[in-house]
Amino acid sequence: MKAEGVAKEKAYGQPKLMLLGPQVFLPGPLRFCSGCHYGIIIRLLSEVIEELGIEGRTIALSSASCTVLFAMYIDKIDFVDALHGHAPAVATAIKRVHPDAIVFTVQGDGDLGAIGLGHWVSALLRAERLTTIFLNNASFGMTGGQMAPTTLTGMQTTTTSEGRDPRMSGFPLHAAELAATMKGVAYSARCTVHTPANYQRAKRAIKIAFQKQIDGVGYSIVEFLSACPTTWGLTPVECLEFIDERMIPEFPLGEFKNVDIIEY
Repeated sequence: MKAEGVAKEKAYGQPKLMLLGPQVFLPGPLRFCSGCHYGIIIRLLSEVIEELGIEGRTIALSSASCTVLFAMYIDKIDFVDALHGHAPAVATAIKRVHPDAIVFTVQGDGDLGAIGLGHWVSALLRAERLTTIFLNNASFGMTGGQMAPTTLTGMQTTTTSEGRDPRMSGFPLHAAELAATMKGVAYSARCTVHTPANYQRAKRAIKIAFQKQIDGVGYSIVEFLSACPTTWGLTPVECLEFIDERMIPEFPLGEFKNVDIIEY
């Protein structure tokens, strides 16, 4: 028998807000490619929303990419699918109409960094009280694996068959660092979920990002280096090595800005 006063270990099961199985209109497992990290990030979001107690007043937005599937797997939040690249603009309108709501966007690198770059930067400059979960897999995942703003130098895609040449296609976009230079940004960080330790660091970053919005400080963003085995042409295990050996050297992990007051 266990001695009195020794707490039982907490079972590590499915978060209450994470929907899987027959209650989802597409029943069964997550509808992402094998080895994709989006499901892990959905779990993180579900855990944080539940722990902060903000379910019921949280509104999420995506805009025309694999991120639209996030809507199926997080319970007790509202979800809006904006036009491609327009999520920050639509989120701005929602937040201003419902200032007490917790509003966040989930955006891929092509969505945020290409067609939606203007909307995103404008929201940063206005210090909108929003949160962005930015998913960087260095390619356009849903539309065929074309070069994205975050594609690594020398990386092959369907539109850079010989590798990205910065003399022709420019350099990779560093969204977290760019956001940190903006006066209207309260928090900016870059994370991964490719190891258990990094999972815990990412959870902390998401919690801080939401707290900045709850406290009304300013814009917050958490960038994820996320595996895409299909467009990378790698196995799920090889993707973990690719993140360590190629992605992190180009996109360093960590916090780039964390402030509690924005001066006007």
